[in-house]
Amino acid sequence: MRYCKSVPDLRAIVLCALLFWWPLHNAQAEGIVINKAEIRLTDEGYILATEYQISLTFYVEQALIRGITLNFISEFRLTRSRWYWLDETIAKSEQSYKLSYNPLTRQYRIARGTLFQNFDSLEEALTVLGHQTSSGIAPELLHTKSNYLVSLVRREPGYSAYSRLSLDVSQLPKPLQVNAIAGDDWNLDSGGYTWVLTPADIATARVAAP
Repeated sequence: MRYCKSVPDLRAIVLCALLFWWPLHNAQAEGIVINKAEIRLTDEGYILATEYQISLTFYVEQALIRGITLNFISEFRLTRSRWYWLDETIAKSEQSYKLSYNPLTRQYRIARGTLFQNFDSLEEALTVLGHQTSSGIAPELLHTKSNYLVSLVRREPGYSAYSRLSLDVSQLPKPLQVNAIAGDDWNLDSGGYTWVLTPADIATARVAAP
């Protein structure tokens, strides 16, 4: 049977309670699912965009509403395959987001660096968190000396994009890290998703650009 040392710290008491409830609730993990992935052309250049559907497990949601901040990592990478050498990385980016809950205001917050946004419901917060985009990719990185990206892709269709969104369990309090490593209840990870960029994708991004 799990037990926790008695301490006056309220945070520790909450963690102990979560550990005690662990075997008492048979919850079904939902996780993170990718709904859509594409490339877009914006004022900042090309961006990779992925839409995720995020469903927290019972344990993750209970920790969140009891004051545990959840750290998510969003990853993007654009590569070009080369038959004569290793794949070339054209661009890559990694962004960190913090999801927290304030019991006084009963609001959820998503923070990225010094920027933050509040939400009245967890569903709203997860919807916004699920819309992820990469940093801008300069168009010149996808140019040749005389050809635009579309011509390059038509001649050498070797561009692929990669995206991933996951909960960073290494940022959890130590008692929860042990359980996160041992079980699947904290396994919120879309897994790496790779898609090929076709000439049609690039042309659509150009046409749809504002």
